[in-house]
Amino acid sequence: MPTITTDDGVVLNYEFEGAAGAPVVLFSNSLGTDLGMWDDQMETLSATRRILRYDSRGHGKSGAPKGPYSIERLGRDALCLLDALGLEKVDYCGLSKGGMVGMWLGTNAGARFGRMVYANTAAHLPTEEMWRHRAATVRADGMQAIVAAVVNRWFTEGFQAREPERVGRIRDMILGIDPEGYAGCCEAIAEMDQRETIRTIANPVLVIAGAEDAATPPDHAHQIAEAIEGAQLVVLPDAAHLSNIEQRDLFNAALTDFLVD
Repeated sequence: MPTITTDDGVVLNYEFEGAAGAPVVLFSNSLGTDLGMWDDQMETLSATRRILRYDSRGHGKSGAPKGPYSIERLGRDALCLLDALGLEKVDYCGLSKGGMVGMWLGTNAGARFGRMVYANTAAHLPTEEMWRHRAATVRADGMQAIVAAVVNRWFTEGFQAREPERVGRIRDMILGIDPEGYAGCCEAIAEMDQRETIRTIANPVLVIAGAEDAATPPDHAHQIAEAIEGAQLVVLPDAAHLSNIEQRDLFNAALTDFLVD
């Protein structure tokens, strides 16, 4: 797979595919996943868009330098990717950590982006102590120590019963994440507070929430949408944290309608 190297020497793995010459949308993954978390969006979006996906720092096939990281550093990684590929302006879709990175990008590099989608995310996600404890746990005991709890937060019980193979694929993805990379991103989230800075975002924004999301409950989405002038909000029923997988069709419809609006 192709890679680029950031300005601080970290290798980022990416995939760039879809309709040649079409507008580009950049997808940014959640904490604990790789670019494969977006597989359910590829068929729908790639017919009319070029899709740029990447493994964020510490995840997938990208480098995992020693943490802590910061949301700013993760945002600058995305800009390094755009620069390396000669992309002046793209649309954006990020979920969870990817949404947090997207808010930083909208605040600090809004001119590089068109429409921006922030899904199942938060501008501030307490408590700092919880995130630091989780980082310490995976450094000491590996991803196996948290995988069961993460899966139960990410998918409703009904979806886990109906779709064990799809849930199993994500469980394997979590287990494949470098513990240091995961911990470094946990520390970035621990220090993040974008509740006031996002008020300056001028891009068209769609905020997506899952009605059953225990990781980033819908009230976080409401707070983001209220802070960003003109932002749209969609709450997907019967969806927990990875709403792009659990409610694939509804997520894809909301995303497509927004991007072509």
